[in-house]
Amino acid sequence: MIPFKTVSEAVERRMSVRAFRPDPVPGAVVRELLEAAARAPSGGNLQPWVVHALAGEPLAEFKALVAARLMDRDEPEYHVYPPNLWEPLRTRRYQVGEDLYGALNIPREDKLGRLQQFAKNAEFFGAPVALFFSVNRDCGPPQWSDIGMYMQTLMLLAVERGLDTCAQEFWSAYGRLTATFLDLPADHMLFCGMALGYRDETAAVNSWRSRREPFEEWAVMRGFDQDAP
Repeated sequence: MIPFKTVSEAVERRMSVRAFRPDPVPGAVVRELLEAAARAPSGGNLQPWVVHALAGEPLAEFKALVAARLMDRDEPEYHVYPPNLWEPLRTRRYQVGEDLYGALNIPREDKLGRLQQFAKNAEFFGAPVALFFSVNRDCGPPQWSDIGMYMQTLMLLAVERGLDTCAQEFWSAYGRLTATFLDLPADHMLFCGMALGYRDETAAVNSWRSRREPFEEWAVMRGFDQDAP
């Protein structure tokens, strides 16, 4: 276990890892993380999240199923990004893509190379554990926010255990396929997936960090001491 002593250290360590070692994660550890993350807050204590975890043969079976119809996507049930993305959100999304492919030396004109890297989502970037998060269709944005808080809590707990993650809204494009495989009830829809495993520290794709905007661009503070940082 990496000896992180503070939440701040776990927050700093966490990133979207896109290359994992094949080392298996014990089922007892996965269950411990999933259970501990359930202390995440939720409005009215609804705890609206439903989580499915795959490893071993079931995960191999699912990946083979997806590979067989990788180009046959489902109609997404929600927009991952708002239509006609505006500034500064549009530039932020563009920049993170350029930084990612730049770390891999895949230029913009190499369309095939970029597609091949993007397709690694379907392999969970080599992670030995796949997680899926679903929610009842009658739930609204507040409950989706609750799921986000559960996922963030889980990701930080994973870091504490020496593990890493990558949240994947990629799976919204295979929602029906995934729901069928997981045998989700008809009144539930898939939100997203997550890769979980041990980071490959030697992989170039893990050598960069996404940027964050200056505090002054997104925060306003009023009523505090003038010398507050």
